[in-house]
Amino acid sequence: MPYRLTVIGTGYLGVTHAACMADLGYDVLALDIDAEKIRRLRNGELPIHEPGLETVLRRGLGSGRLRFTTSYEEVAEFGDVHFLALGTPQKHGEYAADTSYLDASIESLAPHLTRECLIVGKSTVPVGTAARLADKIARLAPIGAQAELAWNPEFLREGRAVQDTFAPDRIVIGVRSERAEKVLREVYEPLGEVPMVVTDFATSELVKTAANSFLATKISFINAMAEVCEAAHADVRQLAEALSYDDRIGGKFLNAGLGFGGGCLPKDIRAFMARAGELGADQALTFLREVDAINMRRRARMVDLARELAGGSFQGCTVGVLGAAFKPDSDDIRDSPALDVAVTISQQGGRVTVYDPIALDNARKAHPQLAYGESALEALRGAHVVLLLTEWQEFVELDPEVAGAAVAQRRIVDGRNALDASAWRTAGWHYRALGRP
Repeated sequence: MPYRLTVIGTGYLGVTHAACMADLGYDVLALDIDAEKIRRLRNGELPIHEPGLETVLRRGLGSGRLRFTTSYEEVAEFGDVHFLALGTPQKHGEYAADTSYLDASIESLAPHLTRECLIVGKSTVPVGTAARLADKIARLAPIGAQAELAWNPEFLREGRAVQDTFAPDRIVIGVRSERAEKVLREVYEPLGEVPMVVTDFATSELVKTAANSFLATKISFINAMAEVCEAAHADVRQLAEALSYDDRIGGKFLNAGLGFGGGCLPKDIRAFMARAGELGADQALTFLREVDAINMRRRARMVDLARELAGGSFQGCTVGVLGAAFKPDSDDIRDSPALDVAVTISQQGGRVTVYDPIALDNARKAHPQLAYGESALEALRGAHVVLLLTEWQEFVELDPEVAGAAVAQRRIVDGRNALDASAWRTAGWHYRALGRP
């Protein structure tokens, strides 16, 4: 391989990118300022749950192609191409994105850049960030303009990140020179024939935020239809099925339920609105406020449905909650709708017990006031109401008769429209779901 790669930041994106690029045959050095995290990664211990990633990580460590460090000086000396994989969380008390981690990484890396290299941003950022960072690199790097910047947004889905890295549906690169384009084409050549969109900085930045906004809009659209279906006594699942046959619409992400959460969609659409306002284009994205509002209303409606089944109050009510992660196949609880609902019910007097196959430790640390079960049946024991809030396959396959033997009363709210309603009703359960009669 002609290039040596570095990855700065070993969160969800960074550790996935580093391990997968090493698996493609590159020598990769990944950096994080958290010494304990680096120690664990060197031992093959992942800070996240991601199917298939631990195997790829350990393979890279075993081959010697993947290493970890806390030294920016070592990274600068080692790498030809430096990938930036830093988080851009929502600012406290604001909609805008916090890009301070990216700025800090540039300020730490650039003064050590003494030879030609390419820095490649992968983080989701407000449009205009890349141009600003390029100017900062040119000012701080001893090599000056020969330390060039490109932008290469990621499109990884949690739970499928390894597959998405090895078989992406497209690669987008924002570049300012033929050299930068050539380097990135060569870096990604081992992936085979993948559509590559070559554009300017601003467009490459907008691609990711536009994609997330479109996805969030589609999810909130079907959830808005669920609100109408409830009022009209219609069935949103049948409505979605009928819509899905229209190839202009399609069925992906047309599943009504508790809505989206996680570390990307909610904060990305809010940051997009904030940046549009700064650019004087705020009216173009006012619809995203309603997208966000619909999404948050689903959580409130879930609590309302649970309260209805509980007889109008959670006082003295035991509630079994299935799911803590924001989606299945992940231990990510950032802005988790499931935990939001569980905490709200607890605050309203319910005795809540939560179970999740993977995210239990993270949930315990974040919300110690809740009770936790070590199995689904333990979480359901003695429950007056059961809530399915994350659609893990384990929960979808749960036997309603077995579950019924554990609970005090057979009452369930399916927050993801994931269960076979007729099977649960046949087993004597009072079954309710968002958007269905």
